[in-house]
Amino acid sequence: MARHPRSVDDAIARFDEVMDRIDGKSPAARAGGRRDYGGTLRSAGRRLTRMGAAIGLLILATIGFGLFVGPIGLTGLFIVMVLTIVILAFFGLMPDEPKRVAYSEELPTRAVIQQLDRYLVRERAALPAPAARRVDAISQQLPLLEHKLAEMDPLDPLAQDARRLMGKHLPELIERYERVPAAYRNERDGEGMTVDDRLVAGLDAARHALDDLGGKLAREDLDAFATQGRFIENRYKDGAAFKGE
Repeated sequence: MARHPRSVDDAIARFDEVMDRIDGKSPAARAGGRRDYGGTLRSAGRRLTRMGAAIGLLILATIGFGLFVGPIGLTGLFIVMVLTIVILAFFGLMPDEPKRVAYSEELPTRAVIQQLDRYLVRERAALPAPAARRVDAISQQLPLLEHKLAEMDPLDPLAQDARRLMGKHLPELIERYERVPAAYRNERDGEGMTVDDRLVAGLDAARHALDDLGGKLAREDLDAFATQGRFIENRYKDGAAFKGE
């Protein structure tokens, strides 16, 4: 007899699993892809803006030369055309995104998290399916952590540990995995684990650590909200504050 879903949540979860198998990506992976695509569009917009500004300055310089010095002539026109081509080539060959910067304690927290987000989106396809799902879960946590950690003191030990995990240890784990030849990834170590198993275990540990951090930061906000709510209730309940009490 067919087993029916126990709840609406189960049915939704099964539908998500089917969609994941169809397009190979989870909702978290698609959200990460949208963030990456949005960053690419913003980068292209900045490039076009700079290109337009450079060409505009060249046109203004050409007009100024013609008004105050003299006609530019065919030679001048040729120089302007060459400079326009140089400007187009220069901005056309510029990288879409800033080059990945090696982690350091001086790197801003926001840059650390955004760099990890882009890295996970790029590397997801090279990972086995179980690891890719862990990567998706980590990517889903990053927007909240980017917002909250940016508000913390960079010298806070909790913030420093999170920065090292996201900026150094997680990328190193994936990079070391990718260096292992595919033919050797199914070999088991002394504890009976394959390279893929180790990768999944490492990603699980990182995911739980970031989840605990997100929960702690959210709890602080919840406690602050509850305190403010109690203050307003006690002070303004039944209009007491306006009765001189």
